[in-house]
Amino acid sequence: MTEAAVRVVELSSPFTRFAGRLLVGLGHEVVLVEPPEGDPARQELDGWSFAHWHAGKRSVVLDPGDAAGLRRLLETADVLLDGTPDGAAGLDHLVHVRVTPFGSDGPRAGWQGGDLVVAALGGMLAQVGDPDGPPLTLPENQAEQLAGVHAAIAVQLGLRARRGQLIDISAQECVAASLEAGTLAYLHTDRVPPRPGRVHPLVPHGLFRAADGHLGGGLGGSPRMWDGLLAWLVEENAQADLDEPRWQDPVERKAHQEHVFEIVQQFAAKWPKAAFAEAAQARKLPWAAVERPEEMPANPQLLARDFFLRVRSGDEERTDLGFPFAFPEGRRVASLKVAEPGADQGLLDASREPGQAGGPWSDVPALTGVRVLDLTWVLAGPYCTKVLADHGAEVIKVESETRPDPTRFAPFMHLSRGSHTDPNANGYFNEVNRNKRSVALGLRSDEGLTVLRELIAASDVVVENFSSTVMKKMRLGYDALRELRPDIVYVSMSGMGHTGPRNGWVSYADTVSASSGLTGMTGWSSDDVVGVIYGHGDIVAGLHAALATVAALEHRDRTGRGQHIDLSQLEAMAAHMGTSVIAPVPPEPRGNSHPSWSPQGVYRCLGPDRWLAVSVRSDAERATLAALLGAGDLDEALATWARTMPADAAAEHLQEHGIAAGAVQNGQDLVEHDPQLRARGFYVRAEHPVAGAFLHEGTPVRMSRTPGGIRRTAPVLGADTDTVLREIAGLSEERIRHLHDAGVLR
Repeated sequence: MTEAAVRVVELSSPFTRFAGRLLVGLGHEVVLVEPPEGDPARQELDGWSFAHWHAGKRSVVLDPGDAAGLRRLLETADVLLDGTPDGAAGLDHLVHVRVTPFGSDGPRAGWQGGDLVVAALGGMLAQVGDPDGPPLTLPENQAEQLAGVHAAIAVQLGLRARRGQLIDISAQECVAASLEAGTLAYLHTDRVPPRPGRVHPLVPHGLFRAADGHLGGGLGGSPRMWDGLLAWLVEENAQADLDEPRWQDPVERKAHQEHVFEIVQQFAAKWPKAAFAEAAQARKLPWAAVERPEEMPANPQLLARDFFLRVRSGDEERTDLGFPFAFPEGRRVASLKVAEPGADQGLLDASREPGQAGGPWSDVPALTGVRVLDLTWVLAGPYCTKVLADHGAEVIKVESETRPDPTRFAPFMHLSRGSHTDPNANGYFNEVNRNKRSVALGLRSDEGLTVLRELIAASDVVVENFSSTVMKKMRLGYDALRELRPDIVYVSMSGMGHTGPRNGWVSYADTVSASSGLTGMTGWSSDDVVGVIYGHGDIVAGLHAALATVAALEHRDRTGRGQHIDLSQLEAMAAHMGTSVIAPVPPEPRGNSHPSWSPQGVYRCLGPDRWLAVSVRSDAERATLAALLGAGDLDEALATWARTMPADAAAEHLQEHGIAAGAVQNGQDLVEHDPQLRARGFYVRAEHPVAGAFLHEGTPVRMSRTPGGIRRTAPVLGADTDTVLREIAGLSEERIRHLHDAGVLR
């Protein structure tokens, strides 16, 4: 007998629809509640917008005022995914996930906010664009989709907790927690970096022109990569002065990065983008062609891994983006069908006993009792395990001086007021590794690998973001892990995945964004591409790996089986490209404008580099704005008016009249001036034993009965080595002393 699927009732909004889509991919039964006129997405892109967001869901039509009908439906459900502005009346047994632009309480809880405004107030816009031009939004509604993946994680955490509760998600907080170093630079160095244009603010990477488009890449993060790039330039007689000894110093290269990039640009400009990327990857150098959405369905890696799916709407069928990972146990969703409005109206009268078990009130985090062995480094992997640790998992980070994490050791990634040589003082590392324990264990010796196997045997989950062959070279592929722990959940997070013709490609967040279509759509036109320079792709991959982990733990509880989640960071980012592939006409970069809302844009305000984001989303709002400004050409009038106003005052004035508006906020604004984040206690102060007290970014998933949070600051390197090896791996004191003496534990 097959266990009934979890039933999710979705009261949809742009901030919840991606969550519903992800839950379809996890095998849940998602019931979309539509108004009598149908979900608004049915009218967008000839209906293909609805097909992307809602294919695979069931449809029930209810009048918004039919509280009794909704209650009947909710009585049979396990989860309420609630995107309504005022919040629906839930039932005690439900995991009630409420997603709003700014959260359910606080002084701005009632503010209007679409994707652009939330991205502005959350800090995203301040990180994209040229330093002397306007801030630029990311394409395909990335702020909305960040809220959606957090909501999907919230659903899984709520199911894991085995008790009904209200989970409050602010889309603004989801964005504010996803800025890589955007806020951390201010928290740890008193600095507000300018918009980076086409060059990463920390890592020596950026956007380069090829003969037929653009490339994402750069100098890499290790001496080997610089040596490899230089050798290639020398072979082609394109090195200019870069073969002089001074350029072997990474500090010198960073100090004069513009000169180095100019020489690399001259070389890259002579190549077609695909040929350059392939030649670079043959040398294990991190470069990728910037692909447009219409090019993605031909990507050989995505094709080989069956990433795309077919969506049928009526008599028509189109190719669409697939899901961020194959689930469960490596199975892909190959096709989905669009339901007609009210196709499942019978659910209102059908009986069903919810599978969600009730339980007593508790303040124990949802993942309490789960042990995660964390073999990750830099950002994507540690962000995944940060989410798990924030919600109660015991996360044991395996690291060492012999395999240094760049976020502990690399000077160019160091964010602190102290010396960059102290591996325990870096705010970048300390943010994404809070709530974890640290074991200093070298993995280059047989003894070190033996200890690692003993830790694996005592763990529920293993997460790593090595390149695709590393674990097998250590004789720790999935089959070997299962011998150590038969029901292990193994999450790998390589850039391209463990299979496919490009599984060995070297990737960074910017190269993943390039291959996924995100970079090519971030700009003012197809000829004026700015790209995504910060680690948005890493954050997205980390969130989906966390979602996969919690879903896999639930699957294990039901079946007794673990699984290998072979997560490709490319697929995770590609899954965030919205309707760009299924759209009847391939989209073009459009800056901050919207295809149907007008005016929408980012407008200069009083003060240096102060900007206002505005979205006018209906004829009624347009009439209101016209009355306020008293002018015919609204876009021009809005620009003139905003130039005379402080950004916050302008936003407040427009919000008072029901128009979505918000100041473009940088890291300092978020920490010091945002009244909503302050009222909700988003930034949390905690004392680190080396770095001292500082503010941490909060936990966007706020659970009423099983709350997560920051319980301890990031560990000093190796702080928990002896305790973990003794109490968890069961090593004797004598053996631990021997491992120290042999240099294995450092």
